[in-house]
Amino acid sequence: MSSWFKRKEKGIQTLTEEKKDTPKGLWYKSPTGKIVESEDLAKNFYVSPEDDYHVRIGSKEYFEILFDDNKFKELDANLKSKDPLKFVDTKKYSERLKAAEQKTGLNDAVRSAVGKSMGKELVVSCMDFAFIGGSMGSVVGEKISRAIDVAMKKKIPFLMISKSGGARMMEAALSLMQLAKTSAKLAQLAEAKIPYISLCTDPTTGGTTASYAMLGDINISEPGALIGFAGPRVVKDTTGKDLPDGFQTAEFLKEHGFLDFITHRRDLKKNINLYIDLISNQPIRS
Repeated sequence: MSSWFKRKEKGIQTLTEEKKDTPKGLWYKSPTGKIVESEDLAKNFYVSPEDDYHVRIGSKEYFEILFDDNKFKELDANLKSKDPLKFVDTKKYSERLKAAEQKTGLNDAVRSAVGKSMGKELVVSCMDFAFIGGSMGSVVGEKISRAIDVAMKKKIPFLMISKSGGARMMEAALSLMQLAKTSAKLAQLAEAKIPYISLCTDPTTGGTTASYAMLGDINISEPGALIGFAGPRVVKDTTGKDLPDGFQTAEFLKEHGFLDFITHRRDLKKNINLYIDLISNQPIRS
């Protein structure tokens, strides 16, 4: 019996440049091996539906989730880092900044915005891990401080979404000064009796944890987020002790009193606004 399919020529004839690539980003594979379509992931607040894994997202996605109809006014969008120390490691810091800007389309590791969330105004500063590991340099400190000023001027609550590897070493002491600067601003916000909510997302580490991330009137997190000052390896080497299971996860921190509650991303908007209504003694919005 002759086969119904015969190849006329031997070998595959398609030229390399004519081969079709599968477009990137159509599928997402979670750390537990679950595969999900990117479109479904976006519809599910960027949480893998099968294992509830909260995928790392940035300011674009958080603004989408929190602001009504994704409408907001961005604050200080054009602030950019300089290189006052002319810092060089494996690469010049000025080159690193340029590369990060081109790769991410962002000007630095935080974006601030004001808009309505469940009908009431809210100021949000959200960090982007994609920009040099969400590191906190002078621009990050300045943008957060200015966002707090807007919250004070308009008398509206402030939400900080942290996602950071810590202070930006290329700015040395200038970056460390941002810990004091942002903390002083938050003290003014507290004096003005304006609510401050700190949302720690995966990962919140280093100088960020040592300053604004832990200073919320309420400190909250997403499931499974890594939150700590130094990484587990450094802690283990320093203390010489084995660390408990789940050390530095949001769940461990909540159990030990560092966090007030953990919220699934789909309930984030509702829970943040519920807290604001309760603390400001306003009718609860549904």
